[in-house]
Amino acid sequence: MKSMPYILFSMFFALFLNLEAQTLSPYVMVGESEMDLGAAEQKVTSVLQEKGFDVIGSYHVEGNQTLKVIVYTRQDLKDITIQVKDRGALAAALKVGLKSDGPGTHISYLNPEYLFQAYLMDEYDKHASGLAKVAADVKSALSPLGSENTGFGGGMTAEELREYHYKVFMPYFTDPVDLEEFSSFEEAVTVIEKNLKAKKGETIWVYSLKFPNEEVAVYGVGLMNEEEGEKHFLPIIGEDHLAAMPYEIIIQGKEATMLHGRYRIALHWPDLTMGTFTKIMSTPGDIKKVMKDLCN
Repeated sequence: MKSMPYILFSMFFALFLNLEAQTLSPYVMVGESEMDLGAAEQKVTSVLQEKGFDVIGSYHVEGNQTLKVIVYTRQDLKDITIQVKDRGALAAALKVGLKSDGPGTHISYLNPEYLFQAYLMDEYDKHASGLAKVAADVKSALSPLGSENTGFGGGMTAEELREYHYKVFMPYFTDPVDLEEFSSFEEAVTVIEKNLKAKKGETIWVYSLKFPNEEVAVYGVGLMNEEEGEKHFLPIIGEDHLAAMPYEIIIQGKEATMLHGRYRIALHWPDLTMGTFTKIMSTPGDIKKVMKDLCN
């Protein structure tokens, strides 16, 4: 007869394997609400705040009045992600997408667990319980707003997300685009914020997260150019994934970087075929150009 410790170990090991093999979808479709977009935005904001989250920005994606993204965070999430030195702060900004193509509004959100596994990688394990708490509270807050609450947009396991790249020779999370090196963190913040306020490159300043003690700052940037921005590429690759936006610049110390478009776009649209990707071949370069301009 097997001992109790052996049985318990076997149970926990099986549970661990199950979690490792679980497929995570990039988004969760809460469902369609009867509320119009404005009322849905107010309701989403309210339920998030009840769980201690702070809404730090929102905007109409593509400049389209029927599409809106709400960006939110929470102090415990910020406290965890800032400890991850390789651009971990990017995982502190979570997003809800609202799409109103009729009398009601479709509510979806970026799956926190998907983002955490991809952006925090093996560092996730050090903070697993805290991150799971954040994800559970997001689900608890938003699930009552719809009747679907199902994942969509593809899926990968935690292991796949931690080492994700779209194809051979494509960039990883650890292959960011270098935008600019400044003389100091303070100069980086000053220059980028000045350009964002001026809407340089037809951009919108959607949100910012600042960690001055660690000299880290994240800026969410809406890309409004009609020929090269969101209005060009999102209808091609899928507006249902609008909670992928906005795109980010991150400052760490004196350096400003961004995730490579061939990584970030593919990660948020994991079912994207090569045929569709070729239709937006210029987009990663277009985004890089806009972001570099914001740093000069």
